[in-house]
Amino acid sequence: MAMRDFEDQSNNLSEASPAHVRGLIRRGDITGQTGGMAFGYMQGNLAILPSDLALDFARYCQRNPKPCPLVGISETGDPMLRTLGEDIDIRSDISSYNVYRDGELADTVTDITELWRDDLVAFVLGCSFSFEEALQAGGVPLRHLEVGYVVPMYRSNIQTVPAGPFHGPTVVSMRPMPMTEAIRAVEITARFPMMHGKPVHIGDPAGIGIGDLNDPVWGDVPDIREGEVPVFWACGVTPQAAVMAAKPAFCITHKPGSMLITDLPSGSVT
Repeated sequence: MAMRDFEDQSNNLSEASPAHVRGLIRRGDITGQTGGMAFGYMQGNLAILPSDLALDFARYCQRNPKPCPLVGISETGDPMLRTLGEDIDIRSDISSYNVYRDGELADTVTDITELWRDDLVAFVLGCSFSFEEALQAGGVPLRHLEVGYVVPMYRSNIQTVPAGPFHGPTVVSMRPMPMTEAIRAVEITARFPMMHGKPVHIGDPAGIGIGDLNDPVWGDVPDIREGEVPVFWACGVTPQAAVMAAKPAFCITHKPGSMLITDLPSGSVT
């Protein structure tokens, strides 16, 4: 999707209902990132694992609530997420999925119906996209929405607490802004603990083990302007790093930036 096309689409869909956006995704009309869509409703990260790993992964989320705030779990083998909204089918309602085999990215697809199995469990985790409406309302600039790129994400040196085979670094997302706005961003996002809460770091990226902001592991190269500082939040891509470390035989996640849009208001889970 071209940058201009993304900007037009996200702006047009900012006031759309979650069901409308999910319908577009289900039909294949949206295959990219969902930032700026269905403002006012919670977006979520995804991890789908075989049931024999589900308890360990649930423990991993419980022990690492900042990068992995758990907001929904499916029944084993059931692709419908009834606690998060009406008619949410996790097999088709995310715009792009990453498929991992033995811990390695094997494919990126827009529908996983043919991959679904009776032993799979879907986990949905809170996403920082959900607090961006509050940041914008508070006058905090969000460059990736203004320009139209996927927010950059990096592996930090902040280690998560292991559970079973799951371990690894906290992944962080970065948004550049003036320091005065960064202070405001801390105050605003602290109200959203189920969406990663306040930043984990502001300023020198080397302080959390990041060497080059122009080399994100996921997302796009950021547009940082004079007088701005990088502001880092814990990111729901962290489970993908844990999956790479655990190397399960099979796992499905969202493609970074492509979230599940739920029917839950952004402020409903605290």
